Amino acid sequence: MANLVAVNNQQHQQLKVNPAKAELHGAELNLIPVVLSEFINVAVQYPIVLTKNGDTGEFVFTAMLGFETHENLFWQQGQWQGLYLPLQIQRQPFFLGENSNGEGSVVCIDLDSPMLANKSSEAQSQSLEVLYTSAGEESDYFNQAKQCLGQLLQGEHDNKLLIEQLKAFDLIQPLSFEITFVNQQKTRLNGLYTINQDKLAALTSEQVTKLHQQNLLQPIYTLITAMGQMYALIERKNQKLSA
Repeated sequence: MANLVAVNNQQHQQLKVNPAKAELHGAELNLIPVVLSEFINVAVQYPIVLTKNGDTGEFVFTAMLGFETHENLFWQQGQWQGLYLPLQIQRQPFFLGENSNGEGSVVCIDLDSPMLANKSSEAQSQSLEVLYTSAGEESDYFNQAKQCLGQLLQGEHDNKLLIEQLKAFDLIQPLSFEITFVNQQKTRLNGLYTINQDKLAALTSEQVTKLHQQNLLQPIYTLITAMGQMYALIERKNQKLSA
């Protein structure tokens, strides 16, 4: 459980963060939520699938990094080996919370994050970033973090729009995939969903036009393309088992 507090330039002016440690937040994640604006970057290396939120039952777009809970096949030798770090990891240790007056949102920081420098020796490292300048103004690093949070916030809206259209056109289907790894271990992917390509091809011209006008066709085809990364993920698993 994150220890979140609202960021302010009085309590946190001396706080220092090590951005290189953001990757630690994804070391044991096999599924990471992603948003439309990063689909193309994600699809370069990770399969993108739909899962269901355990609390709401709503569909969520996720990058798949492993086949078991807590298995990130891109975390090797204490480092993230992927070409692209998803926004949900990039934004660490920051979160958006509700303002105390109930209006708008406020940027929070996880005080228990391993990214925070809490030792005097580490605090002298030149790789650390501050949130505020000596004059109390927001640093470039903090501004970039806020932009990342803004991209995720907009992404929630974009994701919802795409999911609504996928459901309206009945384009979501369960992912049926049984895998036999190099050690003869078998696994069946459950609780994952993808695009029904047959139904996509059968859409009327009016439906295709609607998706195009909403700029949703490209992310749909990116989702389909990203599924090809499943085979590369299987190979990563096989290499790990062989080692």
